[in-house]
Amino acid sequence: MRVTICEDKHDMGYQAAKLGISIIKEAIEKKGHAVISVATGLSQFSLYEHLAKADIDWSKVEAFGLAEYVDLSDSHPSSFRYYLNNRFVEKVTHLGAFHQINGDAENLEEEVKRLNALIKKKKVDVSFLGIGENGHIGFNDPPANFETDDPYIVVELEDRCRRQQVSEGWFSKIDEVPSKAITMSVRQILKAKHLICSVPDQRKARAVAMCLYDQIGVYSPCAALRTKKECTLFLDRTASMLVMGDRR
Repeated sequence: MRVTICEDKHDMGYQAAKLGISIIKEAIEKKGHAVISVATGLSQFSLYEHLAKADIDWSKVEAFGLAEYVDLSDSHPSSFRYYLNNRFVEKVTHLGAFHQINGDAENLEEEVKRLNALIKKKKVDVSFLGIGENGHIGFNDPPANFETDDPYIVVELEDRCRRQQVSEGWFSKIDEVPSKAITMSVRQILKAKHLICSVPDQRKARAVAMCLYDQIGVYSPCAALRTKKECTLFLDRTASMLVMGDRR
């Protein structure tokens, strides 16, 4: 794992996108196409602004969603599909494919089977993600499932995770936050050739410390990122305060 401290969240997005663009272009050059997974959240705003401006043949890129709430329609402003369509898919030119997670599918088991069948034979070149305040990656809240080999799973969302969604303004109260989600599993996330993890804001400082120093296990899911050599953790200065000190 490499750690890069950026001046602010805008610089963080630029640096993360610069690395991601390089990886995507290299994959297209070497094998004719690239496979990526894409996350949502405040941490990804600047990243997608820069990705959308990149000189990439997006028709050769296949994208998988990282997670989605259960029982939330794609027209809901807080759904991950709504976010990704508006901030990424519709901003790039002729994306080759976007495999969105239908969290409001009538049969969740069949939806998970569909996703798993789609991704099982794919080699993800780069996965863009963040870290939750409780240390989650994807929606793998502690205690996370480290054992399953299934690429996508249905999970229960922890209260701290649901409160974060309210504090960030995605929902007005916790009762509105879905209690379940479909997420890419920990093992599937770690299968990506490269991981680009963006973590801004002081409120994430404890999660950053967890990622870098806590014992790798179900109660600190983000610590599993340390097992990946090709993982770059991009932080703004406030998110790095507990591990680097306040250097302002």
